[in-house]
Amino acid sequence: MSAPFAVFVTAIGGPEVLKARPIEMPTPAADEVVIKQTAVAVNFVDIYLRAGQPHSHNPTPPFIPGVSGIGRVIAIGSNVRELSVGDKATYTNAGVGSYCTHVVLPAERVIPVPEALNDVRVAAGLVRTLTSQYLLKKMRPLAPGTRILIHAAAGGVGQILVQWAKRLGLIVIATAGSDTKINTALELGADFAINYRTHDFVTEVHRITEGKGVSVVFDSVGKDTFDGSVKCLESRGLVVNYGTASGQVEGFKLQDLHSKSLWVCRPTLKTYVADRAEMLAMSKEAFEMLGDASIRLDIETVLPLSQASEAHRLLEGRSTQGAIVLIPDELFIKK
Repeated sequence: MSAPFAVFVTAIGGPEVLKARPIEMPTPAADEVVIKQTAVAVNFVDIYLRAGQPHSHNPTPPFIPGVSGIGRVIAIGSNVRELSVGDKATYTNAGVGSYCTHVVLPAERVIPVPEALNDVRVAAGLVRTLTSQYLLKKMRPLAPGTRILIHAAAGGVGQILVQWAKRLGLIVIATAGSDTKINTALELGADFAINYRTHDFVTEVHRITEGKGVSVVFDSVGKDTFDGSVKCLESRGLVVNYGTASGQVEGFKLQDLHSKSLWVCRPTLKTYVADRAEMLAMSKEAFEMLGDASIRLDIETVLPLSQASEAHRLLEGRSTQGAIVLIPDELFIKK
């Protein structure tokens, strides 16, 4: 068995600050388990923290980034009853970094995974699916026929969001940054798609909706799209800014919401999975989506864990269309 290692953020900065270092084999405390990981998710929050972008928490280097992974339980603490050695398990927002070969975490944050699910697909899709679920089902009621706008519709969360929204009977207007991505959004089921690099998406949304606007905008881009997102809303509409791929939204004037009684919020998955019962219920539905072969989940590339810096370069460049997954080098070599 290869020696355990982790990838650390050694300083606040670019992808080059990610360095692989050996770690001790973890041992569980009474209420903990150890998971030997088979796949690790790469998410935009990893980039935010590495770059020092203000977030709900900003750890001080050196720290291990990452919020989600999957593998097998290899050790359990004396108080753990609901998990056993050998169980397939995943986690997210458990208060530990995931860019490592082995991880120790509280048993209450561990989510059992159905054996039939593919590990790489779970790593790629768990956070994206859970995020899509709370966005569509926990922000405000969305009746069939409701008009929504989804930015970055061909990206990681966007792909799931478009497909789930159509299953709920919503009218989906999508944006993306290239004609290729526009075609992907339409293939996923979007009713309309706008290339925001060649067209003014605000003008296009009002053309498509005959000036009515949309009820909700799901905005993961942030700085470059936020002001326009607000302008796309109908009366009492809502902008959900759940990501800042282009940078933080700054200098926003609250009074801009006044004339049409508009709403803006900045949620995070962490608060929706804080309660274990809610987390397990959400995960059950997420696994049903991930187990459905008709749900498209593009995986851009799979890289060795030691090449996490390259994963960040690809994701940060915003040229990727699907998820990026890291797997321990030992397993990558075997593949």
